[in-house]
Amino acid sequence: MIITSKVLSNILRSFLIGLLCFIFVPQFLFHSLMENETIYILAIESSCDDTSAAVLCNNKKLSNIVATQKIHEEYGGVVPELASRAHQQNIVPVVHQALAKANIDKKQLSAIAFTRGPGLMGSLLVGTSFAKSLSLGLNISLIEVNHMQAHILAHFIEEENSKIPAFPFLAMTISGGHTQIVLVKDYFKMEILGQTLDDAVGEAFDKSAKILGLPYPGGPLIDKYAQLGNPKAFPFPKPKVDGLDFSFSGLKTSILYFTQKHTKENPNFLEDNRDDICASIQYTIIDILMSKIKKAVKQTGVKRVAIGGGVSANSGIRKALFEAEKKHGWETFIPKFEYCTDNAAMIGIVGYLKYKDANFSDQSITAKARYVINE
Repeated sequence: MIITSKVLSNILRSFLIGLLCFIFVPQFLFHSLMENETIYILAIESSCDDTSAAVLCNNKKLSNIVATQKIHEEYGGVVPELASRAHQQNIVPVVHQALAKANIDKKQLSAIAFTRGPGLMGSLLVGTSFAKSLSLGLNISLIEVNHMQAHILAHFIEEENSKIPAFPFLAMTISGGHTQIVLVKDYFKMEILGQTLDDAVGEAFDKSAKILGLPYPGGPLIDKYAQLGNPKAFPFPKPKVDGLDFSFSGLKTSILYFTQKHTKENPNFLEDNRDDICASIQYTIIDILMSKIKKAVKQTGVKRVAIGGGVSANSGIRKALFEAEKKHGWETFIPKFEYCTDNAAMIGIVGYLKYKDANFSDQSITAKARYVINE
């Protein structure tokens, strides 16, 4: 048989069409199936002193269990060694409760998501080791999650009447260990525009509370008493930091010197002026945060602002953001209180988004105490 150039051309064309179908059709079908698949994610969070487990069905939360460690209150702060021991005691019952409340069997799970970092290494090791062992035992996928990304992406957990930000948006992550302004271009395309040069805002709240003689954790107590006081009773200096970066160490020092000076003159000064002092401290911290986020909006032109992290539960910060929304025409996104502090549901939503992209980890993955949000 003589193969003419026309026949050869037809054979080649058929081969190419078949090859293209082989390459692209399965991928199309894969993503189509993924969209319709019911995905169950077990999520584990153990970055600091809260042991948490959650179950998500796709982007909906079925359960979100948190075991708070009370032992640190008597020390006035988190003790890493005690935190890791408490995680070992809590993790099995917390996971059991999460599965029971979600009303699913562990054999139904599609994957296990866990906090790889940042956080306390001992605490992270407990969650990481448990997640790896369980995924190996169940022969299901393992997904590592950046804790700070999770605070931002918690906004994408589907809730009744939930307000989900469109891309791009600005995220201000404020917690006991972090203070950042992040430009969020997509789920996993994030750029840090500014961050603290020393202490985090949550630490500033808690250390200020300790100076005032308030028990740990003191941040919520400052918020509580601030609502009863005059925010301009005692002016505190604000640090001059270029760009969108933050600094809170100088503020803490000024509060210490302030209390030492006045208690020397009047031993009852703190007790007599507690509400006004708390209101003044909170006013100063919020003013620092708001001045930076306003600057970020102006620089980027992005008027969608979301907050996340434990300090986002502060009533004064929430109020200031809503006032800025009305005044400047922003869209403001504030998570439910449940998703402000460390919780596993926020880890689960990141796990779900990564699962859809087939972005899995293997058993060689290790905990990472320092883990940059855009790394």
